[in-house]
Amino acid sequence: MKQEAEANAEADKAAKEKVEKLNQADSMIFQTEKQLKEFGEKLSDDKKAPIETALESLKAAHGSQDLEGIDKAMEQINEAWKNASEEMYKAQQEGAADAGAGAQGGAEAGNGGDDVTDVEFEEVDDNK
Repeated sequence: MKQEAEANAEADKAAKEKVEKLNQADSMIFQTEKQLKEFGEKLSDDKKAPIETALESLKAAHGSQDLEGIDKAMEQINEAWKNASEEMYKAQQEGAADAGAGAQGGAEAGNGGDDVTDVEFEEVDDNK
């Protein structure tokens, strides 16, 4: 029995790697579709198209269980998301700067008349 296990160890290792790679691809497909639904409106078409193309390649490679194709498609998706996230981050920073300036002006205008009370508190440790 031990000899049989040793003889099949290499085949078992290869099968395990294949299943793990397919699971990673399945997870990447799910995550990418979810992120496209969530952030798709915030992406320009030139950033969104490479993601969609790589997603279709990944789906095809996953369906045919092409491990090399899966690796290439996952790299393409990661690179496309990297480029797209840079664009989203810049847009978010610009929006935050605009919102911050508006909030600062609003905070200065709202300093009168607020009735704020300081309250003392005591931490209770349940372990004592």
